[in-house]
Amino acid sequence: MGRRERDRAKAKAKAKRPAWGVPKGIVLLATPEGWRTGVVTAEGGMLCGRLAVPADTDPHDARTAAAAMVRELARDFHATDVEVAWEPPREPWSWTAEVTPVAPDDGMLPGRTGPDRAGQPDRGSSPS
Repeated sequence: MGRRERDRAKAKAKAKRPAWGVPKGIVLLATPEGWRTGVVTAEGGMLCGRLAVPADTDPHDARTAAAAMVRELARDFHATDVEVAWEPPREPWSWTAEVTPVAPDDGMLPGRTGPDRAGQPDRGSSPS
């Protein structure tokens, strides 16, 4: 592989990397204009934006939508599953959550069905 091909491959790999880090926390705020989110990353950054729900959405539903958004972000851009744990609110209009990676258990690989490499059956299936 020549230098030009290596440079192209490097540029392509760099372009595929997300510009933000793995989520580690969520801040959810209720404002008169709508629900606002901040996603805190493990690298110390923060992604801010509007949650795609109506302004009059119930707080429980807004938290559910924010958690789903962060799970999708982690899965789509970092190929990892995360768990979102909401903390009790300190103010009636703001919520925070801790985001933690979910480790695969029982030797199953994320997104894989069927027996794992050790030949263990899927959960719920009976041994033959």
